[in-house]
Amino acid sequence: MKSPVVKRSIVIADHKTSVSLEDAFWEGLKEIAGTRERTLSDMVALIDSQRRHGNLSSAIRLFVLDHYRGRARPGDEGLPKPRDVGAPPGAPSVVGTD
Repeated sequence: MKSPVVKRSIVIADHKTSVSLEDAFWEGLKEIAGTRERTLSDMVALIDSQRRHGNLSSAIRLFVLDHYRGRARPGDEGLPKPRDVGAPPGAPSVVGTD
């Protein structure tokens, strides 16, 4: 049976690395990057620079989840500002606050 997780290579900060994510998370990340007018590599580099622990794949999943959770809340306007990936809930946002 084929795994739903897909490994892709990406360059961040002039360093090639592999990231394994489900297609839904890749698509979500591409959509977020597009709405913020950033490249996929730029978004991954931003997430990587802000993560406190855990692996990069997990940090990306949490970032995408936080983004879409924020969009689903009634009354939220504009782009959500996800909390630091790996930070405790309620911690101030740093990722995506540009």
